[in-house]
Amino acid sequence: MTSSPLLVFDFDGVLVDGMEEYWWAARRAALDLAPGLVLPEPVPAAFARLRPWIHKGWEMVLLAAELSLGAEAQTVAGAVDAAGYDTLLAAALARWGWSAAQLQQALEEVRSEAIAQDRDGWLARHRFFPGVVERLQALAGEGAGWSVLTTKGGAFAGELLAAAGLEPLAVYGHEQGSKPEVLLRLRAAGRPLWFLEDRRPTLELVRRSAGLEAVRCYLVAWGYLAPDDRQGLEPLGIRWLETEAFRAPLAEWP
Repeated sequence: MTSSPLLVFDFDGVLVDGMEEYWWAARRAALDLAPGLVLPEPVPAAFARLRPWIHKGWEMVLLAAELSLGAEAQTVAGAVDAAGYDTLLAAALARWGWSAAQLQQALEEVRSEAIAQDRDGWLARHRFFPGVVERLQALAGEGAGWSVLTTKGGAFAGELLAAAGLEPLAVYGHEQGSKPEVLLRLRAAGRPLWFLEDRRPTLELVRRSAGLEAVRCYLVAWGYLAPDDRQGLEPLGIRWLETEAFRAPLAEWP
């Protein structure tokens, strides 16, 4: 057993900014499911504003279809909190008659085709946040290992990591289960876990999960955050991580 921490990173919004690709892939998938939709090619402002609430890839496809209805104002207004966002998703699924599995499959087919036909073009729609690659490369010198835990398909995250020359200990995609489930399996090894995420509801779920009380949870300041995400973190046992602290030695992290 080692006392050095294993850092577990969420992918989208923590390591990578893929907003351009999120919309591009979601738009393409929505058009495959409903070819008559009219959707802009640039990322709509409403889609970007909704990004902090999005949990899984299929939701992006559904939201793209919703925005085709001219429902931008209603969509944004309906997602002012977690309950409003869940209500929005349920109503949209009923309206379109699609399932989450169907939407996820459509999204992954778009991405798989893009990688097969134009890998460089697909990769170019993403960028690692400034300083992230260098910080990950420096972790080995501090005796810390790192893995990736994402709701993206593991193969897609792996493509982006490999292109940047990054080699985590493991990449856990949505195929491996929920984030609390994966963290519980990692916790069983007895190594301290530090979990970095940009989605506050996910961190709150981890904090409520039996067996994960010792996981050190960080909400990163540079991710896709809702306006009030920074408020009231300390009573929940969630630590706020600024860019400067992220770049500092682990011993100086909050």
